[in-house]
Amino acid sequence: MTSNSPQFPAFGAAANPDGPRYAIYFAPDNDTPLHRFGSTWLGRDAVSGAALDQPGLDGIDAARQAELTATANNYGFHATLKPPFHLRGDNTAEQLLDEAATFAAARTPFQIQLVARDLSGFLALMQKESKAEMRELAADCVRHFDPFRAFPGEAELEKRRASGLSAQQEEMLQRWGYPYVMGEFRFHMTLSKRIKEDSERDALMQEILKHGAEALATPVTVDAISVFRQENKKAPFTRLGRFAFAG
Repeated sequence: MTSNSPQFPAFGAAANPDGPRYAIYFAPDNDTPLHRFGSTWLGRDAVSGAALDQPGLDGIDAARQAELTATANNYGFHATLKPPFHLRGDNTAEQLLDEAATFAAARTPFQIQLVARDLSGFLALMQKESKAEMRELAADCVRHFDPFRAFPGEAELEKRRASGLSAQQEEMLQRWGYPYVMGEFRFHMTLSKRIKEDSERDALMQEILKHGAEALATPVTVDAISVFRQENKKAPFTRLGRFAFAG
């Protein structure tokens, strides 16, 4: 790291790695084909917390299916806007929820069209065409909620660096605590872990297209943000509140 690298804002002591984490997500409303597909596909409803039966897949047994979706299941079906963070010591969950409501009240809904894609070996739902409104929403979330974010510990930083970061990604990590924000942001709703075998990845993609056909058939209205909470490192993320756009 060079001496002229940007530094973290002075947010005080590093986060407690064993404490709760929060995140700002786009997550579809409960009563939508997209929510039903994503939740069933991953085997958990992140709103109710209920475990769900995953759909039967051709050529992939249930144990392997659960393994392929385990990490995404833990995070809940979503697209990240503000990546997971620990709260600063002087902030509370109630304050975060209040600020999310204020933020959402000034936003205007917009639509995106989703397609299933291979994202560096992960399978995910992504935008058919990148929308400026989505890039602006994600960037605004990163900036707006940053005062709530505790300083990440060195172990967390090194974990982020383990896969190798570009100079810009390192800059984002230092400034915002996560490397894939701002110019590095790509909207995605993760459906699997990274799959090395092309044949298995192709087979899973065909199942996504089959079971997700209804969810992918019509545009998705982005009309709210959600605050998610993870109680501790071993707990799954669940939705704490959903805040509709009113602009």
